Amino acid sequence: MWRASRVLSATALASAVLMLAGPAVTSAQATAGSSIGDPYFPKTGNLGYDVASYDIRLRYEPSTDNLRGTTTVVAKATQELREFSLDFLLKTNSVRVSGIAAHFRLENGKLIITPQSSVAKEREFSVSVDYEDTPSNVKPDGYSAWSRTADGAVAMGEPDIARWWYPSNDHPRDKATFDVSVEVRGDLAVLSNGKLLMKEPRPDGRVRWNWRSAKPQATYLAFLAVGKFDVTEGRGYRDQPVWNAYHSDLGDSLGSAKASLERGPEIIEYFSRLFGDYPFEAQGGVVLAGNGLSALETQTRPVYGGAVFGFGTNPYVVAHELAHQWFGDAVSVDTWRNIWLNEGFATYMEWLWSEKSGEGTAAELAKWTYDRNPASDDQWSVLPGDPGGRNIFSFAVYERGAMAVQALRQEVGDASFFEILRRWQQQRAHGTGTIEQFISVAEGTAGKNLRPLFDRWLFSSGKPDYAFQAGKSGGKPRSWDQIEHNRVLHGQHTHGK
Repeated sequence: MWRASRVLSATALASAVLMLAGPAVTSAQATAGSSIGDPYFPKTGNLGYDVASYDIRLRYEPSTDNLRGTTTVVAKATQELREFSLDFLLKTNSVRVSGIAAHFRLENGKLIITPQSSVAKEREFSVSVDYEDTPSNVKPDGYSAWSRTADGAVAMGEPDIARWWYPSNDHPRDKATFDVSVEVRGDLAVLSNGKLLMKEPRPDGRVRWNWRSAKPQATYLAFLAVGKFDVTEGRGYRDQPVWNAYHSDLGDSLGSAKASLERGPEIIEYFSRLFGDYPFEAQGGVVLAGNGLSALETQTRPVYGGAVFGFGTNPYVVAHELAHQWFGDAVSVDTWRNIWLNEGFATYMEWLWSEKSGEGTAAELAKWTYDRNPASDDQWSVLPGDPGGRNIFSFAVYERGAMAVQALRQEVGDASFFEILRRWQQQRAHGTGTIEQFISVAEGTAGKNLRPLFDRWLFSSGKPDYAFQAGKSGGKPRSWDQIEHNRVLHGQHTHGK
């Protein structure tokens, strides 16, 4: 996503993370309210089960911001569960475990559930949560990630959005499939992930929209947008369905937004040749009105703020978010410390699109970025490989992170470089990954020790002493102004991503 952002060797990183996380939580220690153990966000995620699917069935009224419905979670117990928890914030009316009423309480962002009978280890079970609330009023830390708009609402954000609209095991490590069904007034549209299965008209003029995301999906990548949108359906790469949606209030930006999103199938085709075939079942994008955000790589269908198209066609932001479909969505972070695997690569893929378009090679963009950031710049003090929870969206993760990718390409050559990216996708698709696992794939593919390079670029403070091989060109790449426009918007609209 485009959003606004100690010296440690790669060899020592794993043990340092374990110390940050504290003692490992075993199955015997796991209790309701205990987290999944991410050192950057220690309160998120839950232990004791593995989610297979979410069925989210809602009814939304924009005039009052009233959201009510039922989410059914199907999961498998990884230990005996006498009590367990889901991440959730909204007022809850009832909870049933495999159809039987259960005791529950909301506490510190957790829905803590006590079933009438414990759930046996290895057993598949369901949890149905009935709830109703006004999400924009739910502000546990003085902030709501649910965004109310003039004609609807938007639920999207990173790393945290799910608990404002559905109960979940809210961590990328526990992916699942999603059905999202939302009833609204007939003049409104509902956008979410995956394929639109059907629209069901109601006798009272309301309409229920039913979306399905059939590939494993991290909870923060599930989104909801309700409002007055023009929704178009077409066919994209490999004849997959494409749903694009444009808010009715985009004004003069509508033409450039459409011209940009229409490049999506072309960009997907190009990236498929480089990294392996597109990993999902549907394509498209959603463009919101207003200037409240830049963009987010919501799975199958990125969401863009209208501001990113305010100065004309912007294929680079589309390339960034579509690159995330591989780097971040298909292969997600195992913990948030590994955010470089998402943002460093998505930024680099903007550079690759520039190279493909003849507007400046990735090497030229790396050199230009390196030269324009003096050693005194703050970004050189943030470690892309371990930026800390407050800096996961730092420019260092994006820009220095992209320079690290080009340094790897320069070190191993194009043939090995693109083979590394393909193998990474083949080995980790629809799961998660760590930087250490990526380094192992890179070294195994290239047949050489790459630790010094990764230590220099990812795990050491200060500007690396490095010479990018950019040919004779020393001027500003033609793509730079558009890429810089996206970077500035990222800085202005850090909203959780």
